[in-house]
Amino acid sequence: MAEIDALFRYLKDHGGSDLHLAAGLHPRVRVHGALEEVDDWDLLDDERVLALLRPLVDDAQWRTYREDGDLDFAYTLAGVGRFRANFLRQEHGAAAVFRLIPERIQSCEELGVPDAVAKLADLHQGLVLVTGPTGSGKSTTLAAVIDRINRTYDKHVVTIEDPVEFVHRNRRCVFSQREVGHDVPSFAAALKVAVRQDADVVLVGEMRDLETIRLAITAAEMGSLVFGTLHTSSAAKTIDRLVDAFPAEEQPQIRTTLAESIAGIVAQQLLPTADGRGRCAAFEILLRTSGLPNVIREGNTPMITSIIQGGKSRGMCVMDDSLEALVKAGRITQEAAYLKAHDKSRFAPAES
Repeated sequence: MAEIDALFRYLKDHGGSDLHLAAGLHPRVRVHGALEEVDDWDLLDDERVLALLRPLVDDAQWRTYREDGDLDFAYTLAGVGRFRANFLRQEHGAAAVFRLIPERIQSCEELGVPDAVAKLADLHQGLVLVTGPTGSGKSTTLAAVIDRINRTYDKHVVTIEDPVEFVHRNRRCVFSQREVGHDVPSFAAALKVAVRQDADVVLVGEMRDLETIRLAITAAEMGSLVFGTLHTSSAAKTIDRLVDAFPAEEQPQIRTTLAESIAGIVAQQLLPTADGRGRCAAFEILLRTSGLPNVIREGNTPMITSIIQGGKSRGMCVMDDSLEALVKAGRITQEAAYLKAHDKSRFAPAES
């Protein structure tokens, strides 16, 4: 057993999400969004961190880390879960961050995901984007939606991730889970062949470069249901981010293509609960309507907020309305909502 496994168990036992190791610091875990020192562990130096990390990887991975200063991979500890791992170097020496990925995939109902998001599993084609900052729960939401597909439909699902996070069992669906750097050289390379692999559903772990974005849009255009993630904070900014990734001369054409392929955008954020015992998610939800394609083609993204507000009966919601609902329900504090809101004035404390 690797010595670091004790830290992984500590992380799970204390309800944490991330473990941080760094030369020059005590081990820390992130619990409900805040970093806390691990009990009864001494200050780590470079040699100690390297000794903790080395048993987790093979010789080739260790060489990559020592030569490049970065390494991404997944590590599984039976009875605890999978961890998305990143080794890095920093000013005081070796460091690493581990994100706990639960062994059991929670359902949309268990997560409290809105029905409009859960029903994205019922789509048959198009591009669905789940967006938000790092650590906002994008992967967890997508895993729940994919699991709903797995329990409901007979489809071939291809996931392309770096590394593979949630492991899906073949229930009604057949899964091909491909890890970048291990099973395939890049996101783009895997996307190029996904259509040839008779994929009904494609999950792209991160749309991080122009070629990956282009191929994801093409796969959706060709009839697959494509799920992807971006680090944007709203539906309007997501569309602008996609278009801006392309050279200026291609942007009119890509707007036309996006107008036909976008099926939904979900922007989410995680906030501490009012009781301090956990976190809950706020969602902005945009679904395809008859008027959305024209707005995208014309580059009139400010109109998207109006489309969302006009689609409340279908479950659409702007972020600030979601935050307000959580405040009124007592799930989060007004201060927490203020920090995450687009329109701060809605949540500003009343002047005394």
